[in-house]
Amino acid sequence: MSELYFTIAQTLHYGTQLLSNSDSAKLDCELLLLKVLNHKPEIQHTRTWLMTWPDTLLSKPQREQFLAYLDARLQGMPIAYILGEQDFWTLTLKVTAATLIPRPETELLVEFALEKIPETDPYHVLDLGTGSGAIALAIASERKYAQIIASDMSQEALNIAQENALALNIENISFYQSYWFNSIPQQQFDLIVSNPPYIAENDPLIEKNVKKYEPLTALYSNDNGLYDIHNIIKNTRLYLKPNGWILFEHGYNQKNAVQKLLQHYHFSHISTLNDLNHQPRVSIAQYIKN
Repeated sequence: MSELYFTIAQTLHYGTQLLSNSDSAKLDCELLLLKVLNHKPEIQHTRTWLMTWPDTLLSKPQREQFLAYLDARLQGMPIAYILGEQDFWTLTLKVTAATLIPRPETELLVEFALEKIPETDPYHVLDLGTGSGAIALAIASERKYAQIIASDMSQEALNIAQENALALNIENISFYQSYWFNSIPQQQFDLIVSNPPYIAENDPLIEKNVKKYEPLTALYSNDNGLYDIHNIIKNTRLYLKPNGWILFEHGYNQKNAVQKLLQHYHFSHISTLNDLNHQPRVSIAQYIKN
């Protein structure tokens, strides 16, 4: 691409060829080009606009910025980190290297949490390890009467979560810096939800670029990935109201171990739900106090 000007169609063709090893090469290139073109709030082009105006010329600065983004993608940087945002549930969230990129599988937590939370009654929810705030903000956006506390041990992550809440005008949520329950206010919740670290440090299936770019503290856990899950289950009982619920994500191969932990700590109505790939991914249980 040595010419001073290039059209949208030529630029996308060039980028797609370079990213030919990616399953989402065309989409990635379109999103990267839109990030270049939509640099001002008053300009909000869409993918449809790109297809409608393929002969539009890019300026040299626009082309150079696109190539810089393309190079980052070629190096393996996740598209969400280049764009600085990720769609989750019905929300578009800011994400940075301080936050885990929200995955579609995690929407299961939101879906089943909403089944437990009434639409018009007060309900208290705790989201442990909130990261970008994805789970807490999705729940808060759907349940206006719920009061949600979102916590994370990373102040950087909490800053992003608070920015997202402000941008989305979501007010029924409070943020606390806390290592799990250590700094959580002494109150009891109707539901506790979490997407904790659950990957074993020696897991050979973890993708190289995930290890390279995403926060390791949000990924890895000791004891074959069960250390933080164990910690949460053990202490959750002290923070749940009678008949309260715990709901959390875990590894596809951790179903049996997780259910044994829940049984050990006297939880009832234990069930595990499959993700979009039909793998056991989310467990839910109720704590019935005597």
